Amino acid sequence: MVELGVPSFPAVLTTVCAVLLVVAVGCALFVAVDVVRHPPHMRVMAFVWPLTMLFGSVVWLVFYLRRGRATAPDHGRWAGTAIDTSHCGAGCALGDLVGEFGLAWFPALGALVGLGSLYQDRMIAGWVVDFVLAYLLGIGFQYFAIAPMRGLGVRAGLVAALKADTLSIVAWQIGMYGLMAVWQLVVFPALFGGRASVFSPEFWVAMQLAMVAGFVCAYPVNAWLVRRGIKEAM
Repeated sequence: MVELGVPSFPAVLTTVCAVLLVVAVGCALFVAVDVVRHPPHMRVMAFVWPLTMLFGSVVWLVFYLRRGRATAPDHGRWAGTAIDTSHCGAGCALGDLVGEFGLAWFPALGALVGLGSLYQDRMIAGWVVDFVLAYLLGIGFQYFAIAPMRGLGVRAGLVAALKADTLSIVAWQIGMYGLMAVWQLVVFPALFGGRASVFSPEFWVAMQLAMVAGFVCAYPVNAWLVRRGIKEAM
């Protein structure tokens, strides 16, 4: 297996990262309560919005209150595309959380995706598990958005969801993995002597920033999908 030294993070950095994560969780809890008080027009967004707070934190909270809330004024094209993209990101966020902790708690999952036989780096195994979960969850979220809007049955709804979100999820994961690779292969080893553990606050703050990179990559893809009528504007 590919292993590096245990990183030595300054206590102040760990504290700052922990505070940033607490703020993000606080934003998610606030929105989880708010969507109960102000139910969104699309039911699935009641799950999507709190999940987006986990990576978007205060920035996404402001966006939600101004553009995404059920009581907010009609949003323009850019905001609609941002909501579409965030919708995609919710599945990625949940997939990454479940995948990374799942692999850490149940290392045997790595062997199921080729760790030890096809490659030796646990980080790659995490990416494979994350992608599979993010894809399944993202398609699921899209199904519950697009099927009710178009009045589709299960099979037609799943086909529409696959068409609408496959490219978006792939673009998001490429951006996210790209920045996480920089953090884990370059920045953390160079500055702190090793990769951040999934149980460290530094890892998840790096993941938050990587998710924003995923959003940047997926935004133009979502805009194109909406223009082509493949995906519904939100």
